[in-house]
Amino acid sequence: MRYHDTSWMSAGDAGALPNLLHRRALLRGMTAGMGTLALNSLIEPGLFAAASDAGLAHFEPKARRVIFMHMVGAPSQLDLFDYKPMLQKHDRQLCPDEFIKGKRFAFIRGHPKLLGTCYRFDRCGAGGTEISELLPNLQTVADDICVVRSMTTQDFNHGPAQLFFHTGLNRPGNPSVGSWVSYGLGSPNANLPAYVVFVSGKIPGAGSALWGNGFLPSIHQGIEFRSAGEPVLFLNNPQGMDAGRRRRIIDGVQALNQQQFTQTGDPEILTRMGQYEMAFRMQTSVPELMNLKDEPQHVLDLYGEGEFARQCIYARRLAERGVRFIELFHADWDTHGNQHGKLSSNCRAVDRPMAALVKDLKQRGLLDDTLIVWAGEFGRTPMLQGSENPETCGRDHHKEAFSIWVAGGGIKGGATYGATDEMGYYIAENPVKVRDLHATLLHQLGLDHEKVTFRFQGLDQKLTGVEEAHVQRGMIA
Repeated sequence: MRYHDTSWMSAGDAGALPNLLHRRALLRGMTAGMGTLALNSLIEPGLFAAASDAGLAHFEPKARRVIFMHMVGAPSQLDLFDYKPMLQKHDRQLCPDEFIKGKRFAFIRGHPKLLGTCYRFDRCGAGGTEISELLPNLQTVADDICVVRSMTTQDFNHGPAQLFFHTGLNRPGNPSVGSWVSYGLGSPNANLPAYVVFVSGKIPGAGSALWGNGFLPSIHQGIEFRSAGEPVLFLNNPQGMDAGRRRRIIDGVQALNQQQFTQTGDPEILTRMGQYEMAFRMQTSVPELMNLKDEPQHVLDLYGEGEFARQCIYARRLAERGVRFIELFHADWDTHGNQHGKLSSNCRAVDRPMAALVKDLKQRGLLDDTLIVWAGEFGRTPMLQGSENPETCGRDHHKEAFSIWVAGGGIKGGATYGATDEMGYYIAENPVKVRDLHATLLHQLGLDHEKVTFRFQGLDQKLTGVEEAHVQRGMIA
């Protein structure tokens, strides 16, 4: 095929070169052809299923999907995962000068006192992992999880820290980790998004930017599902609209989109076309996914009651259906005061469901290739904030050291990784930066974090940015 777009030439030059292939027209035509092929794959979802499932993995993955549980507001690691006898010994004494000299805190002022935990810690599982009495159900799966006690981050305010933990940047604009996974691996399920989000409680301070696609094509953004009411807003047909009529409308819109794409070659038009087709298929797939009537009673009993419990069941169902990245946000863990009551209440809400999720995935043979991450955006200080009353005291934000846990997907079970100093203030062993966690997560999915890139503003952008990031092989089985 020849292209004769000579509008950029003089009349004489155009006449002299009738067979010249104009580069822009050639590329536009080639892209339009690719667009037609892509549209066919949208209409016939099985066309590229195998290629999508293979994705862009650089080596054999240990994990094929991620369930990421973010505890909004930051849980107190010193009351849940990092028991410090020395902190107990000096409870309610003035903290060392080095803890506050030259330091900034969100709310602490003056010279604060130290605050030990009021909770018992038990050694759990064959590995003897120390876990607080506040998490009795998680204690029962201690041999399946790895507690990382040496996380550290760069921001001590919620919004920037949440953004940094999810996107590698402390301000809006970058894609979330789930979007990078969707971009890197695609999805083997053409009837559900590659990236699904649930929110219980308050919306995180950083908002929907935590699951945004940033500069990646918008098909990679997280899609928010609701565990009550209409699962996805505006997905259902309005009254009087049946499936056949909806299909005819979409076909008409897609024809116009295809015509526009042929003229402009804008790849975002393909994304829009894909979203129309995905939404149409989700009108069937989402109600089936969210219907828990086929779940046996013993499974429902395993997870218990509450919104987060339902979301954990949905997470398992999504994992079964091949969704790549499933994120559960739970709020509010910001315990500046009423540490005892608020922390206890939050633990009761998540302890049973998250332990049930580990057990359920394991008995279905899915834990081996499902990577679970449980984390907040930072930790809490070993110093007391507010009243000394045990019922009303709290802890401020702490970015220097905090704990998370991970499980499945080739991660060591029954293990702890890293350590803090005797007061729990600084990292003493195996520091894990947020970018290190991102690199490790991608590695378990078969992706080299240095090679998952997207050209934007003249640079090959990546989740782990320009600073060094290291896969934490000590966490890997």
